[in-house]
Amino acid sequence: QVQLVESGGGLVQAGGSLRLSCIASGRTFSSKAMGWFRQAPGKEREFVAAMTWSGGSTYYADSAKGRFIISRDNVRNTVYLQMNSLKPEDTAVYYCASTSLGIATLPRFFEYWGQGTQVTVSS
Repeated sequence: QVQLVESGGGLVQAGGSLRLSCIASGRTFSSKAMGWFRQAPGKEREFVAAMTWSGGSTYYADSAKGRFIISRDNVRNTVYLQMNSLKPEDTAVYYCASTSLGIATLPRFFEYWGQGTQVTVSS
């Protein structure tokens, strides 16, 4: 089992920034890649960004490119999502997830999920 705990969400004005953190514990050696997803009310969970723990591969949704940066600290088993130039449409619950399959963008390929952290962007 891999346990994931997100933090860093909050309320921010449009144009502002937030940094989300996700700490992994447990059988972290089984995790090959980490992803960030988000889910707004009434919408499906959508992919935001992913990277391998080795750092060799990163992938972003079009909505995140140029504004969000995913990074990791292997010593602390922590993955970050730096979000800049935030927009009201970025408002959602953000989840981190772990996969043993390598970098992926579909939720069904991620075996473990955190509890989520709320991000609200006001206009």
